[in-house]
Amino acid sequence: MLLIKFLNNLFKEDGFLLEDAFGKNHVIGKPKSHSPLIMKINDKKLHYKLLFYPDLYLGEAYTDGKIKFKRGNLSDFLNLALKNVGREKTNLISEFINSIRGSYRYLTNFNLIKKSKMNVAHHYDISDELYFLFLDPLKQYSCAYFKNESDTLEQAQKNKINHIIKKLNIKENSKVLDIGSGWGHLSMEIAKQAKCQVTGVTLSENQHKYSTAKVKELNLGNQVQFKLMDYREVKEKYDRIVSVGMFEHVGRKFYKTFFKKIYELLKNDGLALLHTIGSVNAPRNPQPWITKYIFPGGYTPSLSEIASPIEKSGLILSDMEVLRMHYAYTLRNWKDRFITNKDKVLKMFDERFFRMFEFYLSSCEMAFKHGDQVVYQLQLTKKLNTAPATRDYIYF
Repeated sequence: MLLIKFLNNLFKEDGFLLEDAFGKNHVIGKPKSHSPLIMKINDKKLHYKLLFYPDLYLGEAYTDGKIKFKRGNLSDFLNLALKNVGREKTNLISEFINSIRGSYRYLTNFNLIKKSKMNVAHHYDISDELYFLFLDPLKQYSCAYFKNESDTLEQAQKNKINHIIKKLNIKENSKVLDIGSGWGHLSMEIAKQAKCQVTGVTLSENQHKYSTAKVKELNLGNQVQFKLMDYREVKEKYDRIVSVGMFEHVGRKFYKTFFKKIYELLKNDGLALLHTIGSVNAPRNPQPWITKYIFPGGYTPSLSEIASPIEKSGLILSDMEVLRMHYAYTLRNWKDRFITNKDKVLKMFDERFFRMFEFYLSSCEMAFKHGDQVVYQLQLTKKLNTAPATRDYIYF
């Protein structure tokens, strides 16, 4: 079978047992364990689908229950698979199909305001209760900052917020804009810690409703406000601008628009901080399963795709930090909490949804652990002397 040959070429380190749709057993790679993982394929069409386009069909098959594990679980398999694939392409055929799909998507996908709002609703407005099952109390749905791998999720997310506030170097009574403000706690923490005025903008109706209510509950209405609007609709100028986990939804066609808008909204002595997922590889096509089922319109850029529009906007890249393993640790925590709360998830959604979301969290964890995904924190200014000359203000 061609699939078995393909898998044996792919799995150079460790291995597993595969039971195909005809009930035949195959040893893939060189399993190190005496009781290795066993994966069962329940649909014979997958013998060819997984050979030609694993980037899409593996996730679909697991979601639909056509792949199951008789020993071990999905995370075990994806950890093993991504360890072997690393930052390379799965196979040439899959890459060719990705190129065709990616080119078509680039030509037809326009993240205009209405489309962007639809894309946000697809993921963020399905259920606050779902996300609150696995997020920390501050509802941070973005990469945490682990000073130690053993940090709790709660501590790591507080670390992230504090790290961002330090990098923004906010002066008292400053005006701060939070683009893609989520459930609002970053904005509220900035206002409380830096004693400043914060405006958050979001396209998620659920998140806007939650954050507006939370401001009233915490009596922060004189410092914080949230608006249901697109960043392109903002008109005022700000001393500081922060955007965490939103840039992935901007779309490649609109990078120039985004950074020009940052330049327009930022005061001459202002400072902006962009926190975004990115790739350490050269520009490539979007991951097909993620964009089809989880983040329509989403894309994680290579550094080269960000650098040019920043330069053309007139902004200065005054500091850059690459968070490498932090999101893998964050996703591991989210995944474990999500699976632990399976009974609660199934009261909201069906088994298929549970498997889809499990695949999303697990595959992303392994992409940050073994693949090309990282988080970039980019500090942007209009003048060379806006930020302090050393990083002491961040760490001391």
